[in-house]
Amino acid sequence: MKKSLLFIFLMLTALALQAQKDTTYSFRNLSSRSFVRENTNTNISIYPVPVRYNTFSIKTDKEMKLVKVTNMIGQDIFRAQYKNPQSFTKVMLENPQRGMYLVTIAFNDGSRVVKKIMIENPD
Repeated sequence: MKKSLLFIFLMLTALALQAQKDTTYSFRNLSSRSFVRENTNTNISIYPVPVRYNTFSIKTDKEMKLVKVTNMIGQDIFRAQYKNPQSFTKVMLENPQRGMYLVTIAFNDGSRVVKKIMIENPD
């Protein structure tokens, strides 16, 4: 149990740090001993930055099949799976708290991208 929690904490920390660098990775056959990361060249726009009024948009040059927003302790606050993959989506959050969040985007080709966003309360 302790090893699993430590592994999860380390993965979330690594994802948060990598999201700052705007680097894209794909994870396959993830285990506690090894993982594969692939750098993909995907153009992704998330706007507005910072996010205000509980809504933001995502535009990519690849088709998305999943969008997930997670707080920094790993709780999903938004999740959408698309039957018909799309390259543009609008995300509407219900009363998010101010702070940093991770946006995970999964594509049809199996790759995933994690981006960090900041949510602010409007003035």
